[in-house]
Amino acid sequence: MDVVVRGKGARVGAQTKARVELKLGRLSRLDARIDRIDVAVTFEPSERIGGGHRIEASCRSGRQTFRAHADGSDVDMALDRLVERLERQISDNHRKKRNRTTGTTGKVQSARMGSNEGEPPALT
Repeated sequence: MDVVVRGKGARVGAQTKARVELKLGRLSRLDARIDRIDVAVTFEPSERIGGGHRIEASCRSGRQTFRAHADGSDVDMALDRLVERLERQISDNHRKKRNRTTGTTGKVQSARMGSNEGEPPALT
């Protein structure tokens, strides 16, 4: 899995890159087909815009692309929020796929027949 880290408005150090690769490496446990993650770390000095750090990421898994962004007062806080959002998107996608293949999505189950299998159930 390739992790590409870019900095906007500030330089991204080796320690920050290592933290990003470590935390985003957990996503490969959820989906082994993830082959590339692009990360942009932005520092917003203006308090009017919210100030602090903003991290944006997109990861490819086969034909799916998952995107998320998060803000925080420091890089670690924003990175934790970003990883949570990407994990949720990936797990929701797996749940949708599983429901499609098992056939349990929105099907109405018929009422169980009693001991009289030829007769409809009695209304009470």
